[in-house]
Amino acid sequence: MRGKENTMKEHRSRHHRALCVAAAALAAVGLAASCTAPPTVEQARAFLVDANTRLLELSNRDGRAAWVQANFINQDTDALAAEARQAVMGASVELATESTRFDALDLPPDLERQMTLLKLALTLPGPASTEGQAELARLAFDIKGLYGKGKYEGRPLNDLEKVMAESRDYDELLEAWQGWRTIAPPMKAKYQRTVELGNAGARELGFDDLGALWRSKYDMPPDDFAAELDRLWGQVKPLYEGLHAHVRARLGERYGTDKVPADGLIPAHLLGNMWAQEWGNIYPLVAPGTGSRGYDLTELLRRKGVDEIELVRIGERFFSSLGFEPLPETFWERSLFVKPRDREVVCHASAWDVDNDQDLRIKMCIKVDAEDFVTVHHELGHNYYQRAYREQPFLFRDSANDGFHEALGDAVALSVTPGYLVELGLLDREPDTSADVALLLRAALDKVAFLPFGLVIDEWRWRVFSGEVPPDRYNTAWWELRETYQGIKAPVARGESDFDPGAKYHVPAYTPYTRYFLARILQFQFHRALCREAGFDGPLYRCSIYGSKDAGHKLQRMMTMGMSQPWPDALEALTGQREVDASAMVEYFEPLLAWLEEQNEGRPVGYSRGGGDGS
Repeated sequence: MRGKENTMKEHRSRHHRALCVAAAALAAVGLAASCTAPPTVEQARAFLVDANTRLLELSNRDGRAAWVQANFINQDTDALAAEARQAVMGASVELATESTRFDALDLPPDLERQMTLLKLALTLPGPASTEGQAELARLAFDIKGLYGKGKYEGRPLNDLEKVMAESRDYDELLEAWQGWRTIAPPMKAKYQRTVELGNAGARELGFDDLGALWRSKYDMPPDDFAAELDRLWGQVKPLYEGLHAHVRARLGERYGTDKVPADGLIPAHLLGNMWAQEWGNIYPLVAPGTGSRGYDLTELLRRKGVDEIELVRIGERFFSSLGFEPLPETFWERSLFVKPRDREVVCHASAWDVDNDQDLRIKMCIKVDAEDFVTVHHELGHNYYQRAYREQPFLFRDSANDGFHEALGDAVALSVTPGYLVELGLLDREPDTSADVALLLRAALDKVAFLPFGLVIDEWRWRVFSGEVPPDRYNTAWWELRETYQGIKAPVARGESDFDPGAKYHVPAYTPYTRYFLARILQFQFHRALCREAGFDGPLYRCSIYGSKDAGHKLQRMMTMGMSQPWPDALEALTGQREVDASAMVEYFEPLLAWLEEQNEGRPVGYSRGGGDGS
């Protein structure tokens, strides 16, 4: 991997000319900007102090407006949130342009890093013109609002997801699958325009397109990062293909090989999830002969009378056992735990740091079940990470890279083991080793099955942003990628009047998705390191760090770094390694991989594109 300092200098040199063009555009609308070399390091330091202060204030306003919009979806809150987002966007573009005055200086590493992060701060940068920024902010919230208010025949996403999770009727699943996707076509033209405006903003900041900007946030050149993703996918692909072959064979037994061919693609609506991203809900259909995992966590929670608030209290106690301070009282006063009866809200689970300090919150429509038990632990991982780096300058108040934030929450959730449930009094004793394959298969249906989906969304967007995929091929390209990576197909014919990417929250929300692929791998690397710190010497999948102050101390040390250092430094602080390594994931699932090889003997393994018309 190339040195960070050299990468930063090359980045600034490459983009300086384009940023000066942006400065001229800003000057034309009355905003201060300059391409002249700065006279002193102290002036650069003062500029960054002002930039951090200004962006912190605007970010806090934006956070409050976005919170209200997500919890009270209507035209007024959409407009207020769009105005707040526009203010952040405008200031970020302006400051990024102004920062080019200091490109000729040899700055101390902390200042140099802040200058670079300032240029990379926005996920969806608007063009320099106020009109362009306003249009982009309005469109972005329009699209997100269409998703949040989406229903099919009066049924919200939660109801349709329940069908996908529980039904085994082919036609009922197909109706729910198709029905949810009817919300997306109205987004397509708006989304196309946001791509145009976002690309314009990215180019004014010196990037080839929006995708190049996103890939530049990983402390390496964009092409090197794409190569890293290919390397990691190569490490885990055999595990995915083994799982896919087993699931395909079992679904063929259930629905018939005319619908699920033995050597073909799996229809996307049969995998227990609206987007076929995680397959855990079909575990009963693909389980080992005994099928027993030794316990049913949802039933255990209900038997104990655990409600939505207590579910979150359990998550808080996990972190307290590691030595972390309790959550502030405002967390309990201001979070959204239960779906309101009187209004529409965005139910997608998320963690919020509204004032970039101590106003931590989660927003989710909690169900007392195994899935949300794990999700709560995950979301609280975000909150504790957010609080840990709050003393950093604003530009460093984030995880080492965006995959770290997700990985930390997921690594914590890996400690939701039978041993942990015994500690909580939910289980009387751990299941014996005969249930290990069943436990690992259930985990793999979520963790491993997700991996190619974690690549597809941004691979699709990067091709859209670059122009390789034009608007008249949006949907076609989406399904080509899903067939190639995931080995699944649309259950019925899909055309360009459809906009199936828009039916997934992170697309209309413009949330980069590669972070989730990285997190699926990093979480096991984190988990292995923390388990070693906790002194655990058994199988990795049996380890819980619950109660380990040593593991908590090491975790806290990494978290407080925020984004102040290149992510390999943060990774080394926690794991002793400087490269993302999928070997921990393979180690975790090693007994399952051996079992899958036995099950798949004589079966076709792998898949090829085709058959996307449901044939």
